[in-house]
Amino acid sequence: MLLDNTLRKELARSFGATVIVLVTIVMTMTLIRTLGRAAVGGIDPSEVGLITAFALMRQIPLILNLALFIAVVSTLSRMYLDSEMVIWQSSGINLMQLIAPVLRFAWPVFLGVALIAQFVQPWSHQQMDLLRERYEKRSDIDRVEPGQFQESANGRRVFFVDKESATQQARNVFIYTHEHGIESFTTAKSGRLVQADDGSRHLVLDNGMRVEFKAQQQELRTSEFAQLSVQVSEALTGDASPSAKSLHTLALIQSPTLANLGELSWRMGLTFAPLNLVLLGLVVTRANPRVGRSGNLMLAVLIYAVYANMATLGQSWITQGRAEFVAWVTGVHGGTLVLALLALWWRAEGAPWRAWRSRVTAAQA
Repeated sequence: MLLDNTLRKELARSFGATVIVLVTIVMTMTLIRTLGRAAVGGIDPSEVGLITAFALMRQIPLILNLALFIAVVSTLSRMYLDSEMVIWQSSGINLMQLIAPVLRFAWPVFLGVALIAQFVQPWSHQQMDLLRERYEKRSDIDRVEPGQFQESANGRRVFFVDKESATQQARNVFIYTHEHGIESFTTAKSGRLVQADDGSRHLVLDNGMRVEFKAQQQELRTSEFAQLSVQVSEALTGDASPSAKSLHTLALIQSPTLANLGELSWRMGLTFAPLNLVLLGLVVTRANPRVGRSGNLMLAVLIYAVYANMATLGQSWITQGRAEFVAWVTGVHGGTLVLALLALWWRAEGAPWRAWRSRVTAAQA
């Protein structure tokens, strides 16, 4: 009971501090990346906070898994360095007996990671897809900021427009277009938006000039117009099929395509990872006064990176059809669990085969 309470309290302190640090780092990096995308017109600036929150939700399982792993390693490292573990071992407690108190602390993390991976992550991906789709469906004129050059959605046009948001009227229009080997420059004093019956939108320009240059024929043509229509958005189409990341786990199981199986392997990996990482943390932690706790923490980060990359690699290979779903998930996550338990038993029993070998050698002598 004393060991249980002591270990759980120290694990809780270490886990909480690690989560705060990791969330701060990830949130800062995500916010910087999101602001950068908003600055170049990749996302709606008014939705920066919302997109940052959704992006952070997708990283929470990884943060919790890493924080739990670091908490176990740092706590046991301190116990070894302060000789506290020696006292517990002299009382008859070995590494195998530490599994129960550590799991009693970690089970809420297991449950939280599983729920987030299976339900929250798909929902956040779905919301991100909706925001992205809504933003990309805007017309080219809607993308333009008054007084700034702005590239169109397909990258074939560059606009400069003095736009009146209230009336959707355009003034001092400049359009550069590069399509089918023809470069054109169009200027107009004014323009207005018109929506066609099929849902496409056109910018009708008044009193302007157009210059076309055909590179292959080296031909230059200049014309003036009283009115010219330029399409600025495509016709409305049906909704695109949702990505595998935005589907619920049950939908992935019911439709076992390669992409869905790859995503399912990733979610199952996130669910199994906390248990495996806890056991690996018990295995890799050792007493080494020369390097202190930093050596164990560096080893822990390396192990986590390898384990996470294996899960990512498995998702990619399963999606490409290069790996079989059941074999990969069982081999990586089930194999890690078995190896961790064997290593714990090995350390707890003090490598029994060595003791047997010593007895055999002594008998032969």
